[in-house]
Amino acid sequence: MVSSSRRDRRVLAGGIAAIVVAVVVAVAAALWTTAGPVDRAPVASPTASALPSVAVSGAASAPASRRTAEVVTPSPAAPLEPLPEPTSAPGAPASVPAPPAGGRSLAGRVIVIDPGHQLGNSRFPAQVNASVDAGGFTKACNTTGTATDGGYPEATFAWEVAVLMREELEAAGATVVLTRSSNSASAWGPCIDERGRIGNPGWSGPTADLEISLHGDGNLSAGARGFHVIAPESRAGWTDDIAAPSLVLARAVRDGLLGVGVPVSTYLGVDGLDVRGDLGTLNWSDKPTVMVELGNMRDPGDAALMTSAAGRRTYAVGVVAGVTRFLG
Repeated sequence: MVSSSRRDRRVLAGGIAAIVVAVVVAVAAALWTTAGPVDRAPVASPTASALPSVAVSGAASAPASRRTAEVVTPSPAAPLEPLPEPTSAPGAPASVPAPPAGGRSLAGRVIVIDPGHQLGNSRFPAQVNASVDAGGFTKACNTTGTATDGGYPEATFAWEVAVLMREELEAAGATVVLTRSSNSASAWGPCIDERGRIGNPGWSGPTADLEISLHGDGNLSAGARGFHVIAPESRAGWTDDIAAPSLVLARAVRDGLLGVGVPVSTYLGVDGLDVRGDLGTLNWSDKPTVMVELGNMRDPGDAALMTSAAGRRTYAVGVVAGVTRFLG
């Protein structure tokens, strides 16, 4: 249960962040108008259609709320059973894997999927670079994300995996909420704090059981490849109520990806798991949440998997397997 002091701190932080964002955006917009962008073609001011919205399947769409409310800490899931060994070489599945066996129903469950970034973020520097509260400290609202050496954007990769996950989860009876409703070069955001709040108790849509944030890494180190799953660090007043179940979720997602043959990270985390306290999307969540770096987009092997339809289906099936196990 989130204490009233925690809610007060979050409400105060949210109010201060809102004022700071308004001032920064106004100043940046004025500078943009007078001086023009640096090394960029002029970009028109965003219209209402470019503003971020939230896609809710099975419920009416609604804008993300900036409110917080009390939440009961979910009990950790039962101990995980080992998943079957992959039937093909890691990173190169011979065919699209089938959904997890068992056909477990997810009726009544609500799952938030956060496809990282937005394709048009680079066209809205004033909005994307504005500071927001990331959990008691400030960070940029968002970033442009990375891409493969061939130019395939992280935002598009995350979106396409999210859509495939939505299909699998809805087929099992779940309600799925996406933190953005499109992958558009004329849209930006939402900011990292809002992404974390979506699905929290008290927001304007359905309360979620968990949130999965999808990303691809852009590490340039030689030999850096593979996925890792990031759980939130336990931070008093922020994530201390969700850290334990989030780590259980992280392990389930890790095992799901291993079960479909996705290679584990060679360069970050331990056995595919990492814990961080500097990620605003995780810090603002009031439900179990993880961020999944599905692979390193700058590695040729990972890039080949990420840019193929079969590879993206593999990622989606692996993450869904972990979500299903956590909720089962």
